[in-house]
Amino acid sequence: MAGNQANNKSSLKQIGLSEETIMGLYGNLLKTRLLDEKLRKLFRQGRFAGTYFSAVGQEATTVGPTYGLRDEDIIGPSHREIGAAVTKGIPLVEIIAQVFARRNSPDKGKSHPCHYGSRKKGIIHPSSTLAGQTVLATGCAMAFKIQKKDNVALAFFGEGATSRGGWHEALNFAGIHKLPIVYICQNNLWAESVPATLQAAIEHFADRAKAYGFPGVTIDGNDIFLVHKIAADAIAKARKGEGPTLIECMTYRWYGHSEIDPANYRRQDEVEEWRKKDPVSRAEKSLFDFGLLTNEKREALVEQIDQEIEAAVQEVEAVPYSEPEEAYRDVYSDNFPVRRVEY
Repeated sequence: MAGNQANNKSSLKQIGLSEETIMGLYGNLLKTRLLDEKLRKLFRQGRFAGTYFSAVGQEATTVGPTYGLRDEDIIGPSHREIGAAVTKGIPLVEIIAQVFARRNSPDKGKSHPCHYGSRKKGIIHPSSTLAGQTVLATGCAMAFKIQKKDNVALAFFGEGATSRGGWHEALNFAGIHKLPIVYICQNNLWAESVPATLQAAIEHFADRAKAYGFPGVTIDGNDIFLVHKIAADAIAKARKGEGPTLIECMTYRWYGHSEIDPANYRRQDEVEEWRKKDPVSRAEKSLFDFGLLTNEKREALVEQIDQEIEAAVQEVEAVPYSEPEEAYRDVYSDNFPVRRVEY
């Protein structure tokens, strides 16, 4: 018994993270997976309209970087960042209300689906414009520098978004001004139905950071502990005024671009090979090896999360949709000062 405990402590030391951090990362990873699969199921049951963008398979790329951030730190997400919403602390009711486009959603049902955002938690409400959130997050990083704050911004995007002009302008600006921002590229090999090989003639998208004067690194995006450590180092560097970092996380979405996409452009053997690299299963194996998790503990945690999700779903479904007039609200600020300009 003593030998096993010594080996467990040695393994924990090698991973370089505290027990609290390891369990915190796993808890958010598992909650993200269970919530995501639940929402997929609810869509297929016709419980909400439109579509749904699942992040199953690539949760570590969003949970890892956002764990430990402050509320004042800004996240510029895209449409597959449910893990960032969970980890940064948006209540499940608000996340589910956004997917269901109900009145109690932070966006009041205007931007369905999967545009998770929260002013309180520092998450910009994304739009469907590819790489648009990269520009906004870069602007926030510039504001932090002007205000002499040690906050940071994180911007999430897929490898396909790196072909957009705004993306390059944002990174170029960040490099020039050494802004406190970390760019997270989730390279899941497919920009909807376009393979990465037709997006760029480079093997590693992280190499694009060199053109803008700051470091880029390509890592295993399905290793939650590695992702967190690399991102935490980049965040600490940014807080100290040492400029941006581009982190390319190699990962894979298990399902289609959205729930209405059969994804029949991908080979089944490719999908199965990546399923073997499941970030949740890999994290659990490590926790079992460390002696931090047992089957009983896992089952209890799953039951607890499932109950939390079910209660949130029931609460959301009891809330009506917004009135049509809501579409005209929040378009302009009522408090914005008007200044007369003489020509």
